[in-house]
Amino acid sequence: MVSARFFTPGLIAPLLRIDKPAPLPPYCPERKTGDSNRMCDEFIHQGLTHDPTVSRRTFGLGAAAAAVALHAPAATAQAKVVETDVNVPMASGVSDSALFYPEGKGSWPAVLVWTDILGLRPVFREMGQRLAAQGYVVLVPNPFYRNAKAPVVDGTFDFSKPEDRAKVMPMAAALTADASIGDARSYVAFLDAQPQTDKKKKMGVQGYCMGGPLTFRTAATAPNRVGAAATFHGGGLVTDKPDSPHLLISKMKAEVLCAVADNDDKRDSAAKDTLKAAFTAAHLTATVEVYDGCNHGWTVRGSQVYNEAGAERAWAELLALYKRNLT
Repeated sequence: MVSARFFTPGLIAPLLRIDKPAPLPPYCPERKTGDSNRMCDEFIHQGLTHDPTVSRRTFGLGAAAAAVALHAPAATAQAKVVETDVNVPMASGVSDSALFYPEGKGSWPAVLVWTDILGLRPVFREMGQRLAAQGYVVLVPNPFYRNAKAPVVDGTFDFSKPEDRAKVMPMAAALTADASIGDARSYVAFLDAQPQTDKKKKMGVQGYCMGGPLTFRTAATAPNRVGAAATFHGGGLVTDKPDSPHLLISKMKAEVLCAVADNDDKRDSAAKDTLKAAFTAAHLTATVEVYDGCNHGWTVRGSQVYNEAGAERAWAELLALYKRNLT
């Protein structure tokens, strides 16, 4: 552990706003239907992504000083949150990660958060803080720990620029199904080893964009621990490959929420039906919902397509899912 910081939800400055120009066309080189190994538009935010709190120099301290966009009416009854930088032992090294939990004595259900393709950065620390304030022990790891320490990108990131894409696409491509399954086991074990974790309660897992498949793999890898799983604009959940994430549904025991982006559904409308059929065959409770008017990346503040109303609705559905299954 490197450092610990304390937060009072509702008293933290909101994230800076930026203007939203018209979305740029998604970039997708040599796109092949169902190819989950190509980091195409299903894994990225469209166009420009800007997180004004990100820089290597201020990554840790900046997260403590500002940037949590909690809405006051929902935050008034929330607990203070402790944030701790942790190094999680992995089979392939050490994962620099962020751990959050309510201040004070007690134990709480655990949640693992898989980030999008831009990795661990202040906006995902903010999510960790906000979720922990609801009474959870939250781990947000750096999924690219094999390649670099977080943050793997600084400031503004534009997917229309080849030089920006080149910073993350190779790292994402290297996070194979086998690698992510091994990582999931290590993160689950780490959470269960924390004194703040209530191991009598089921665990939650959630993922964004490329974190969607990682969420499915976690729920299938630790079915006796994971009681709730959620994906938000998850990319590549259904492919034509033998390691397609949707084929793991039969191994899960969790209730699942799949919040689907409107433009993702328009590109592949059959995917949601495949997911629904797989959940039905596995006799799992699941919600697969297309969020009308919300495009890929809509839940992540700083994305060019961030949709606050849609993001808050998705957040409310997430909290309801966890309340039903983890508490």
